[in-house]
Amino acid sequence: MIAEKMKNMVANSSAIRAMFEEGNRLAKIHGAENVYDFSLGNPNVAAPEAVRKAVLDILEEEDPVALHGYTNSNSGYADVRQAVAESLNERFGTCFEGKNIIMTVGAAGGLNVILKSILNPGDEVIAFAPYFGEYRSYTNNYDGVLVEVSPDTENFQPKLKEFEAKITPKTKAVIVNTPNNPTGVVYSEGTIKKLAAILEEKQREYKTDIYLISDEPYRELVYDGAEVPYLTKYYANTVVGYSYSKSLSLPGERIGYLVIPDEASDSEELLAAANVATRILGFVNAPTLQQKIVARCLDEKTDISYYDRNRETLYKGLAECGFECIKPEGAFYLFVKSPVENEKEFCAAAKEYNILIVPGSSFACPGYVRLAYCVSYETIVNSLPKFRELSKRYF
Repeated sequence: MIAEKMKNMVANSSAIRAMFEEGNRLAKIHGAENVYDFSLGNPNVAAPEAVRKAVLDILEEEDPVALHGYTNSNSGYADVRQAVAESLNERFGTCFEGKNIIMTVGAAGGLNVILKSILNPGDEVIAFAPYFGEYRSYTNNYDGVLVEVSPDTENFQPKLKEFEAKITPKTKAVIVNTPNNPTGVVYSEGTIKKLAAILEEKQREYKTDIYLISDEPYRELVYDGAEVPYLTKYYANTVVGYSYSKSLSLPGERIGYLVIPDEASDSEELLAAANVATRILGFVNAPTLQQKIVARCLDEKTDISYYDRNRETLYKGLAECGFECIKPEGAFYLFVKSPVENEKEFCAAAKEYNILIVPGSSFACPGYVRLAYCVSYETIVNSLPKFRELSKRYF
Protein backbone atom coordinates (compact mmCIF):
# COMPACT_ATOMS: atom_id res chain seq x y z
CA MET A 1 0.00 0.00 0.00
CA ILE A 2 1.47 3.35 -1.02
CA ALA A 3 1.72 6.31 1.35
CA GLU A 4 -1.40 8.41 1.91
CA LYS A 5 0.41 11.54 0.76
CA MET A 6 1.37 9.81 -2.49
CA LYS A 7 -2.23 8.74 -3.14
CA ASN A 8 -3.20 12.39 -3.48
CA MET A 9 -0.16 13.15 -5.60
CA VAL A 10 -0.90 10.28 -7.96
CA ALA A 11 -4.54 11.33 -8.20
CA ASN A 12 -3.48 14.88 -9.09
CA SER A 13 -0.61 13.86 -11.35
CA SER A 14 0.58 16.51 -13.79
CA ALA A 15 -1.91 17.37 -16.51
CA ILE A 16 1.06 18.60 -18.56
CA ARG A 17 2.70 15.20 -18.64
CA ALA A 18 -0.63 13.49 -19.25
CA MET A 19 -1.25 15.67 -22.29
CA PHE A 20 2.27 15.04 -23.57
CA GLU A 21 1.70 11.29 -23.32
CA GLU A 22 -1.61 11.73 -25.14
CA GLY A 23 0.31 13.47 -27.91
CA ASN A 24 2.55 10.45 -28.31
CA ARG A 25 -0.53 8.23 -28.57
CA LEU A 26 -2.17 10.44 -31.20
CA ALA A 27 1.07 10.65 -33.20
CA LYS A 28 1.07 6.88 -33.60
CA ILE A 29 -2.45 7.07 -35.00
CA HIS A 30 -2.34 10.21 -37.17
CA GLY A 31 1.39 10.72 -37.73
CA ALA A 32 3.53 13.12 -35.72
CA GLU A 33 3.29 15.82 -38.42
CA ASN A 34 -0.49 15.90 -37.97
CA VAL A 35 -0.46 16.36 -34.19
CA TYR A 36 0.09 19.85 -32.79
CA ASP A 37 1.45 19.28 -29.31
CA PHE A 38 1.82 22.47 -27.27
CA SER A 39 1.78 20.68 -23.92
CA LEU A 40 5.35 20.40 -22.65
CA GLY A 41 7.99 23.10 -22.17
CA ASN A 42 10.66 20.93 -23.76
CA PRO A 43 13.09 23.09 -25.79
CA ASN A 44 13.17 22.36 -29.50
CA VAL A 45 16.32 24.40 -30.13
CA ALA A 46 19.65 22.59 -30.10
CA ALA A 47 22.19 23.42 -27.44
CA PRO A 48 24.90 25.84 -28.60
CA GLU A 49 27.81 24.24 -30.43
CA ALA A 50 30.05 25.30 -27.56
CA VAL A 51 28.27 22.78 -25.34
CA ARG A 52 29.12 19.91 -27.67
CA LYS A 53 32.74 21.10 -27.87
CA ALA A 54 32.94 21.38 -24.08
CA VAL A 55 31.68 17.80 -23.69
CA LEU A 56 34.32 16.44 -26.06
CA ASP A 57 37.14 18.55 -24.63
CA ILE A 58 36.33 17.64 -21.03
CA LEU A 59 36.16 13.94 -21.81
CA GLU A 60 39.50 14.20 -23.58
CA GLU A 61 41.27 16.37 -20.99
CA GLU A 62 39.95 15.33 -17.59
CA ASP A 63 40.95 12.32 -15.52
CA PRO A 64 37.90 10.03 -15.99
CA VAL A 65 38.09 8.63 -12.46
CA ALA A 66 37.97 12.09 -10.91
CA LEU A 67 35.47 13.42 -13.47
CA HIS A 68 32.90 10.73 -12.81
CA GLY A 69 33.43 10.51 -9.05
CA TYR A 70 31.69 12.31 -6.22
CA THR A 71 32.57 15.97 -5.71
CA ASN A 72 34.51 16.82 -2.54
CA SER A 73 31.56 18.92 -1.38
CA ASN A 74 27.90 18.07 -1.90
CA SER A 75 27.57 21.70 -3.05
CA GLY A 76 29.64 20.99 -6.17
CA TYR A 77 33.09 21.64 -7.59
CA ALA A 78 34.73 24.67 -5.97
CA ASP A 79 36.08 26.01 -9.29
CA VAL A 80 32.68 25.68 -10.98
CA ARG A 81 30.92 27.49 -8.14
CA GLN A 82 33.51 30.27 -8.25
CA ALA A 83 33.10 30.62 -12.02
CA VAL A 84 29.31 30.88 -11.65
CA ALA A 85 29.68 33.52 -8.92
CA GLU A 86 32.09 35.61 -11.01
CA SER A 87 29.79 35.42 -14.03
CA LEU A 88 26.84 36.65 -11.97
CA ASN A 89 28.92 39.46 -10.49
CA GLU A 90 29.96 40.63 -13.95
CA ARG A 91 26.40 40.51 -15.30
CA PHE A 92 24.45 41.93 -12.37
CA GLY A 93 26.92 43.91 -10.25
CA THR A 94 26.61 41.49 -7.32
CA CYS A 95 29.33 40.42 -4.88
CA PHE A 96 28.97 36.65 -4.66
CA GLU A 97 31.74 34.18 -3.94
CA GLY A 98 31.93 30.51 -4.78
CA LYS A 99 30.68 29.66 -1.31
CA ASN A 100 27.36 31.38 -2.11
CA ILE A 101 26.64 28.90 -4.91
CA ILE A 102 25.15 25.41 -4.53
CA MET A 103 25.17 23.37 -7.74
CA THR A 104 21.83 21.58 -8.07
CA VAL A 105 19.99 18.93 -10.05
CA GLY A 106 18.14 21.50 -12.12
CA ALA A 107 15.87 24.23 -10.79
CA ALA A 108 13.45 21.62 -9.42
CA GLY A 109 16.22 20.03 -7.38
CA GLY A 110 17.29 23.46 -6.19
CA LEU A 111 13.78 24.40 -5.05
CA ASN A 112 13.48 21.15 -3.14
CA VAL A 113 16.86 21.72 -1.51
CA ILE A 114 15.97 25.22 -0.29
CA LEU A 115 12.47 24.25 0.87
CA LYS A 116 13.90 21.24 2.72
CA SER A 117 16.37 23.61 4.35
CA ILE A 118 13.87 26.17 5.65
CA LEU A 119 10.42 24.59 6.14
CA ASN A 120 8.98 23.21 9.33
CA PRO A 121 5.61 21.40 9.20
CA GLY A 122 2.83 23.96 8.86
CA ASP A 123 5.06 26.74 7.52
CA GLU A 124 3.47 28.68 4.69
CA VAL A 125 4.84 29.32 1.20
CA ILE A 126 3.12 31.97 -0.92
CA ALA A 127 2.86 31.68 -4.71
CA PHE A 128 1.27 34.05 -7.21
CA ALA A 129 -1.28 32.44 -9.52
CA PRO A 130 -0.85 31.42 -12.19
CA TYR A 131 2.19 29.42 -11.11
CA PHE A 132 4.02 26.21 -12.02
CA GLY A 133 1.86 23.52 -10.46
CA GLU A 134 4.76 21.53 -9.03
CA TYR A 135 5.21 24.25 -6.39
CA ARG A 136 2.33 22.55 -4.59
CA SER A 137 4.13 19.22 -4.56
CA TYR A 138 7.49 20.68 -3.61
CA THR A 139 5.93 22.48 -0.63
CA ASN A 140 3.94 19.42 0.36
CA ASN A 141 7.11 17.33 0.29
CA TYR A 142 8.18 19.05 3.53
CA ASP A 143 4.69 19.36 5.08
CA GLY A 144 4.46 23.04 4.24
CA VAL A 145 1.26 24.82 3.20
CA LEU A 146 1.03 26.54 -0.17
CA VAL A 147 -0.91 29.82 -0.01
CA GLU A 148 -2.16 31.18 -3.34
CA VAL A 149 -2.53 34.82 -4.34
CA SER A 150 -5.28 34.98 -6.96
CA PRO A 151 -4.37 36.05 -10.52
CA ASP A 152 -4.75 39.54 -11.92
CA THR A 153 -6.02 38.63 -15.36
CA GLU A 154 -5.63 42.19 -16.61
CA ASN A 155 -1.83 42.03 -16.76
CA PHE A 156 -0.78 38.97 -14.69
CA GLN A 157 1.42 41.06 -12.42
CA PRO A 158 1.17 40.01 -8.74
CA LYS A 159 -1.78 41.30 -6.71
CA LEU A 160 0.23 43.03 -4.02
CA LYS A 161 -2.64 44.07 -1.73
CA GLU A 162 -3.90 40.50 -1.55
CA PHE A 163 -0.31 39.33 -1.12
CA GLU A 164 0.20 41.65 1.84
CA ALA A 165 -3.03 40.45 3.45
CA LYS A 166 -2.02 36.79 3.12
CA ILE A 167 1.35 37.09 4.85
CA THR A 168 1.11 35.66 8.37
CA PRO A 169 3.53 34.79 11.17
CA LYS A 170 3.72 31.34 9.58
CA THR A 171 4.91 32.67 6.21
CA LYS A 172 8.39 31.27 5.62
CA ALA A 173 8.87 31.81 1.90
CA VAL A 174 7.48 33.45 -1.21
CA ILE A 175 8.15 31.98 -4.67
CA VAL A 176 8.28 34.24 -7.71
CA ASN A 177 8.84 33.05 -11.26
CA THR A 178 9.76 35.72 -13.80
CA PRO A 179 9.68 35.40 -16.77
CA ASN A 180 6.62 33.47 -15.76
CA ASN A 181 5.43 30.00 -16.57
CA PRO A 182 2.64 29.90 -17.83
CA THR A 183 2.05 33.54 -18.90
CA GLY A 184 5.41 34.68 -20.25
CA VAL A 185 4.99 37.89 -18.22
CA VAL A 186 8.06 39.61 -16.75
CA TYR A 187 7.51 41.18 -13.33
CA SER A 188 8.44 44.84 -13.56
CA GLU A 189 11.08 46.50 -11.41
CA GLY A 190 8.32 48.57 -9.83
CA THR A 191 6.46 45.43 -8.86
CA ILE A 192 9.60 43.88 -7.37
CA LYS A 193 10.38 47.00 -5.33
CA LYS A 194 6.86 47.10 -3.89
CA LEU A 195 6.93 43.37 -3.16
CA ALA A 196 10.27 43.73 -1.37
CA ALA A 197 8.98 46.66 0.70
CA ILE A 198 5.98 44.61 1.82
CA LEU A 199 8.22 41.75 2.87
CA GLU A 200 10.55 44.03 4.79
CA GLU A 201 7.61 45.52 6.68
CA LYS A 202 6.12 42.11 7.48
CA GLN A 203 9.47 40.81 8.75
CA ARG A 204 9.61 43.75 11.14
CA GLU A 205 5.98 43.33 12.17
CA TYR A 206 6.19 39.60 12.89
CA LYS A 207 9.89 39.51 13.85
CA THR A 208 10.40 36.59 11.46
CA ASP A 209 12.54 35.82 8.42
CA ILE A 210 10.69 35.48 5.13
CA TYR A 211 12.75 34.17 2.22
CA LEU A 212 12.01 35.29 -1.33
CA ILE A 213 12.76 32.38 -3.67
CA SER A 214 13.33 33.51 -7.24
CA ASP A 215 12.74 30.59 -9.64
CA GLU A 216 14.62 31.61 -12.80
CA PRO A 217 14.79 28.92 -15.50
CA TYR A 218 13.57 31.41 -18.14
CA ARG A 219 15.77 34.40 -17.23
CA GLU A 220 17.62 34.39 -20.58
CA LEU A 221 14.48 33.98 -22.70
CA VAL A 222 13.20 37.55 -23.08
CA TYR A 223 12.08 39.56 -26.10
CA ASP A 224 11.73 43.15 -27.31
CA GLY A 225 14.37 44.44 -24.91
CA ALA A 226 12.55 43.36 -21.75
CA GLU A 227 14.72 43.38 -18.62
CA VAL A 228 14.41 40.93 -15.73
CA PRO A 229 15.37 42.46 -12.35
CA TYR A 230 17.93 40.48 -10.34
CA LEU A 231 16.11 40.07 -7.05
CA THR A 232 19.02 39.86 -4.61
CA LYS A 233 19.58 43.56 -5.32
CA TYR A 234 16.14 44.47 -3.98
CA TYR A 235 15.64 42.20 -0.96
CA ALA A 236 18.33 40.76 1.30
CA ASN A 237 16.54 37.49 2.11
CA THR A 238 16.46 36.38 -1.51
CA VAL A 239 17.52 32.92 -2.72
CA VAL A 240 17.87 32.41 -6.47
CA GLY A 241 17.21 29.07 -8.16
CA TYR A 242 18.53 28.77 -11.71
CA SER A 243 18.54 26.08 -14.38
CA TYR A 244 20.39 25.64 -17.66
CA SER A 245 17.48 23.62 -19.03
CA LYS A 246 16.19 26.48 -21.16
CA SER A 247 19.15 28.85 -21.47
CA LEU A 248 21.38 26.11 -22.91
CA SER A 249 18.62 23.70 -24.02
CA LEU A 250 19.74 21.02 -21.54
CA PRO A 251 16.49 19.97 -19.78
CA GLY A 252 17.40 16.32 -19.55
CA GLU A 253 20.85 16.94 -18.10
CA ARG A 254 19.40 18.32 -14.83
CA ILE A 255 21.90 21.00 -13.98
CA GLY A 256 21.41 24.33 -12.21
CA TYR A 257 22.35 26.18 -9.05
CA LEU A 258 21.13 28.04 -5.98
CA VAL A 259 22.46 31.43 -4.94
CA ILE A 260 22.37 32.07 -1.17
CA PRO A 261 23.83 35.54 -0.56
CA ASP A 262 25.74 36.53 2.56
CA GLU A 263 23.05 39.16 3.16
CA ALA A 264 20.38 36.48 3.69
CA SER A 265 19.43 35.78 7.31
CA ASP A 266 21.52 33.03 8.88
CA SER A 267 23.29 32.62 5.54
CA GLU A 268 26.07 30.38 6.89
CA GLU A 269 23.56 28.02 8.50
CA LEU A 270 21.40 28.14 5.38
CA LEU A 271 24.35 27.28 3.13
CA ALA A 272 25.29 24.40 5.43
CA ALA A 273 21.68 23.16 5.44
CA ALA A 274 21.46 23.33 1.65
CA ASN A 275 24.69 21.38 1.35
CA VAL A 276 23.33 18.64 3.63
CA ALA A 277 19.89 18.72 1.97
CA THR A 278 21.57 18.05 -1.39
CA ARG A 279 22.94 14.83 0.10
CA ILE A 280 20.01 13.59 2.16
CA LEU A 281 17.47 14.21 -0.59
CA GLY A 282 19.42 11.64 -2.56
CA PHE A 283 21.00 13.95 -5.12
CA VAL A 284 24.44 13.61 -3.38
CA ASN A 285 25.81 16.21 -5.80
CA ALA A 286 24.81 17.76 -9.10
CA PRO A 287 25.97 15.77 -12.17
CA THR A 288 29.73 16.21 -12.33
CA LEU A 289 30.19 16.23 -16.11
CA GLN A 290 27.41 18.78 -16.49
CA GLN A 291 28.97 21.03 -13.85
CA LYS A 292 32.18 21.11 -15.86
CA ILE A 293 30.29 21.74 -19.10
CA VAL A 294 28.24 24.71 -17.91
CA ALA A 295 31.33 26.28 -16.31
CA ARG A 296 32.87 26.46 -19.80
CA CYS A 297 29.64 27.78 -21.34
CA LEU A 298 28.64 30.57 -18.95
CA ASP A 299 28.64 33.15 -21.75
CA GLU A 300 26.72 30.97 -24.19
CA LYS A 301 23.02 31.36 -24.96
CA THR A 302 20.39 29.51 -26.93
CA ASP A 303 19.35 31.31 -30.11
CA ILE A 304 16.05 32.80 -28.93
CA SER A 305 15.25 34.25 -32.35
CA TYR A 306 13.81 30.81 -33.04
CA TYR A 307 11.37 31.15 -30.14
CA ASP A 308 10.68 34.76 -31.01
CA ARG A 309 9.56 33.83 -34.52
CA ASN A 310 7.29 31.16 -33.06
CA ARG A 311 5.95 33.68 -30.54
CA GLU A 312 5.13 36.28 -33.16
CA THR A 313 3.56 33.80 -35.57
CA LEU A 314 1.44 31.99 -33.02
CA TYR A 315 0.32 35.13 -31.20
CA LYS A 316 -0.70 36.85 -34.43
CA GLY A 317 -2.38 33.71 -35.78
CA LEU A 318 -4.45 33.12 -32.65
CA ALA A 319 -5.44 36.79 -32.42
CA GLU A 320 -6.67 36.66 -36.01
CA CYS A 321 -8.79 33.65 -35.05
CA GLY A 322 -10.40 35.68 -32.25
CA PHE A 323 -8.56 34.25 -29.26
CA GLU A 324 -7.45 36.58 -26.43
CA CYS A 325 -4.08 36.54 -24.72
CA ILE A 326 -1.37 38.88 -23.46
CA LYS A 327 1.70 38.93 -25.69
CA PRO A 328 4.47 37.28 -23.65
CA GLU A 329 7.65 39.19 -22.86
CA GLY A 330 9.65 36.07 -22.00
CA ALA A 331 9.78 32.27 -21.65
CA PHE A 332 8.08 30.28 -24.43
CA TYR A 333 4.43 30.11 -23.43
CA LEU A 334 1.17 31.75 -24.51
CA PHE A 335 -1.58 31.92 -21.89
CA VAL A 336 -4.83 32.11 -23.80
CA LYS A 337 -8.29 32.93 -22.46
CA SER A 338 -10.65 30.03 -22.97
CA PRO A 339 -13.71 30.92 -25.08
CA VAL A 340 -15.82 28.90 -22.62
CA GLU A 341 -15.84 29.11 -18.84
CA ASN A 342 -14.65 25.54 -18.32
CA GLU A 343 -11.29 25.52 -20.05
CA LYS A 344 -11.05 21.74 -19.77
CA GLU A 345 -13.97 21.51 -22.20
CA PHE A 346 -12.02 23.75 -24.56
CA CYS A 347 -8.94 21.52 -24.23
CA ALA A 348 -11.10 18.51 -25.07
CA ALA A 349 -12.51 20.30 -28.11
CA ALA A 350 -9.02 21.27 -29.27
CA LYS A 351 -7.95 17.63 -29.06
CA GLU A 352 -10.57 16.78 -31.68
CA TYR A 353 -8.37 18.80 -34.06
CA ASN A 354 -5.20 17.11 -32.75
CA ILE A 355 -4.27 20.28 -30.86
CA LEU A 356 -2.90 19.57 -27.39
CA ILE A 357 -2.99 22.37 -24.83
CA VAL A 358 -2.91 22.45 -21.03
CA PRO A 359 -5.79 23.72 -18.84
CA GLY A 360 -5.12 26.79 -16.75
CA SER A 361 -6.45 25.06 -13.65
CA SER A 362 -3.12 23.17 -13.63
CA PHE A 363 -1.58 26.58 -12.87
CA ALA A 364 -4.27 27.69 -10.37
CA CYS A 365 -5.87 29.88 -13.03
CA PRO A 366 -9.01 28.28 -14.51
CA GLY A 367 -10.55 29.84 -17.58
CA TYR A 368 -7.24 29.92 -19.46
CA VAL A 369 -5.06 27.46 -21.35
CA ARG A 370 -1.30 27.28 -21.85
CA LEU A 371 0.46 26.70 -25.15
CA ALA A 372 4.19 25.93 -25.14
CA TYR A 373 5.57 27.30 -28.42
CA CYS A 374 9.01 25.68 -28.04
CA VAL A 375 8.11 23.49 -31.01
CA SER A 376 9.13 23.46 -34.65
CA TYR A 377 8.11 26.46 -36.74
CA GLU A 378 6.34 24.03 -39.07
CA THR A 379 4.18 22.88 -36.18
CA ILE A 380 3.17 26.50 -35.52
CA VAL A 381 2.34 27.21 -39.16
CA ASN A 382 0.53 23.93 -39.78
CA SER A 383 -1.53 24.26 -36.60
CA LEU A 384 -3.08 27.61 -37.55
CA PRO A 385 -5.64 26.22 -40.02
CA LYS A 386 -6.76 23.82 -37.30
CA PHE A 387 -7.04 26.70 -34.82
CA ARG A 388 -9.19 28.55 -37.37
CA GLU A 389 -11.47 25.54 -37.64
CA LEU A 390 -11.62 25.31 -33.86
CA SER A 391 -12.39 29.02 -33.48
CA LYS A 392 -15.47 28.73 -35.67
CA ARG A 393 -17.10 26.72 -32.89
CA TYR A 394 -16.93 29.78 -30.61
CA PHE A 395 -16.70 33.01 -32.61
